[in-house]
Amino acid sequence: MFQSVSVSSRAAASVIVFGHFSEKGAGRPLDARSKSRAAGLGVADAIGAAIKRPEATGESGVVVEVSGATSRKGAADRVLLVGLGAQEHFDTGSVRALAAAVGRKLSAIKATSVEFALEGALAVAKIDEEAAGVCVGEALGLLSWNCDEFRGKATTISRKEKLTVRAEGEFGAGVSRGLALAEAANIARTLSQSPPNIATPRWMADQAKRIARRAGLKISVVEGEGLVREKCEGLINVGKASENKPCLIRLEYVPKGGGSGKPLVLIGKTMTYDTGGLSLKVNNGMVGMKRDKDGGCAVLGAMHAIATAIKPRKRVVAYMASAENSISDEAYRPDDVLTYRNGVTVEVTNTDAEGRLVLADALCIACEKDNPAAVIDLATLTGGVITALGSTYAGLFCDDDKLRAKVEAAAGVAGERVWRLPMHQEYRDMMKSPVADIVNSNPNRKAHAGQGAAFLSYFVKEGVPWCHLDIAGVHVSEKNAGMFIEGPTGWGARLLVNLVDAW
Repeated sequence: MFQSVSVSSRAAASVIVFGHFSEKGAGRPLDARSKSRAAGLGVADAIGAAIKRPEATGESGVVVEVSGATSRKGAADRVLLVGLGAQEHFDTGSVRALAAAVGRKLSAIKATSVEFALEGALAVAKIDEEAAGVCVGEALGLLSWNCDEFRGKATTISRKEKLTVRAEGEFGAGVSRGLALAEAANIARTLSQSPPNIATPRWMADQAKRIARRAGLKISVVEGEGLVREKCEGLINVGKASENKPCLIRLEYVPKGGGSGKPLVLIGKTMTYDTGGLSLKVNNGMVGMKRDKDGGCAVLGAMHAIATAIKPRKRVVAYMASAENSISDEAYRPDDVLTYRNGVTVEVTNTDAEGRLVLADALCIACEKDNPAAVIDLATLTGGVITALGSTYAGLFCDDDKLRAKVEAAAGVAGERVWRLPMHQEYRDMMKSPVADIVNSNPNRKAHAGQGAAFLSYFVKEGVPWCHLDIAGVHVSEKNAGMFIEGPTGWGARLLVNLVDAW
């Protein structure tokens, strides 16, 4: 909706936004501080009249343009009034939602600059100004995502404005951080949107190298004979049917001075396309499978923000296990038995349960080589988590209380909801094989999402805190609303950045 969004403390804004709460189905007058600011601009009477209009309900995200608001010289040309909802329910998540609503209005009126005069309302609701600024930056930044590079001559692309947010102090610092977090998610969204004839495993590695150079990250790519030497059994077998060969991408952020202590490890499933292999997906089941890489996309976006905006004092390592699950006479088969580098053997029962096979490689290597403080993996792993949680929550599997609390806190800050699902020995027992140690998929569909987590647990070294996030239900928005248009959301990138920052 915008060509770009930036923040400045200098330029005057062409649009100024005031907020008011609702009460008993009607809009409340401005708080005292906002009223004083409006009076100083000479628009208090016009805002007062606008609040009396029936459409100015004060409900969260309801935007009303204030007519007859002729501000003094040098002030805004237009004034918007946005509903904040009931004061008792107003929180940082509300700020994110109202900023998205305002952003859509700004796009519609072709605004080039805006100021949010929300200091009074934030003070009344006791909301930290910097935290509110982050939410404004995130919302406007996410609305600025554009991926028109695959449009052709049959599409007329509308002109988009560059938007400047006038802000200073703690609020301005928050907006800047929010824009950096949105950029992390937008990187993930662009990668997700890229089609499989372009976004091959090698292409993903090239994108990771480009981002690493820009952000100052270390990077290495294991492929070909290197995968054999590293005993990456999952990547080798899942990817061998495709002409687009698999690879394991490793990124590392090292702070100045080298950092101390164990690194935090992030792992993303990066299946650039999934046909289901010989266990072929039916009907239109393949449509959208270019997004089976979205866990890895989120991890890559997060690493960019970690290195450029957050710059923590601890090391952070990321792995992207990338392959294309295709069909040929080289394809791996149901009944194959794979032996992983940690000695666990896997009987393949379903080649469409491939994501867990490549994640197992990354988990083994991370636990063995990186001695991690904790491991968090993101994966579009199961349809079962969509059945359980829909598109409202990501499934969270974590038995380490401290790590789980940190992930839940980071999710709360990002507004990316997670819901804990159970880990139990009975689920691990469901994965036992009569031939090998375990199967990659139990034909019994009970606890389908739990099966995926149980499988992965066999490749996490005992004593290593580990969290698995199944994002199959949340990585795509099905409608054009709020901060997102229909398409990828970059889910998890902002959560991971917040987690690292608070570690």
